[in-house]
Amino acid sequence: MSGSKYVDSEGFLYTAPIREQGNIYKPNNKAMADDMNEKEIHDVHTKEIDLVNRDPKHLNDDVVKIDFEDVIAEPEGTHSFDGVWKASFTTFTVTKYWFYRLLSSLFGIPMALIWGIYFAILSFLHIWAVVPCIRSYLIEIQCIGRVYSICIHAFCDPLYEAFGKMFSSIRATVRKEA
Repeated sequence: MSGSKYVDSEGFLYTAPIREQGNIYKPNNKAMADDMNEKEIHDVHTKEIDLVNRDPKHLNDDVVKIDFEDVIAEPEGTHSFDGVWKASFTTFTVTKYWFYRLLSSLFGIPMALIWGIYFAILSFLHIWAVVPCIRSYLIEIQCIGRVYSICIHAFCDPLYEAFGKMFSSIRATVRKEA
């Protein structure tokens, strides 16, 4: 399956594969050429991010939604001064807000780097090691399974068939005595 030949920018000669719609470099039909021109290239690394909804998949809904009322509460009959309660609320809320911002400013990018490396390694191992090993195992086990099946049919089937013929002549009757 060879097609037209072309020379790349470094002077190497290549053969372009031929497809029904044309080769991947020069489409035969106008519709394919228009499709190639109209398609916008979307890069997942430079896509727009939502700065308002930063947890669109709700990963942290049950974990980090801690408010003042979840930590500090005064039961009926035991209330501090209203000013102390308001100042405590404001201190808790502002401290939590700004300390989170400080920590995320200091450690956010290094942690993103660490998690990016971790998930890159995890993806690499899954793609290049785990899945090929599983596929290889399934291919080998299929071969072994066929041999096992032949052995079972060769040795066990006649045995069970003999037992079946032996016990097929046994008749049981049930009588009800009154």
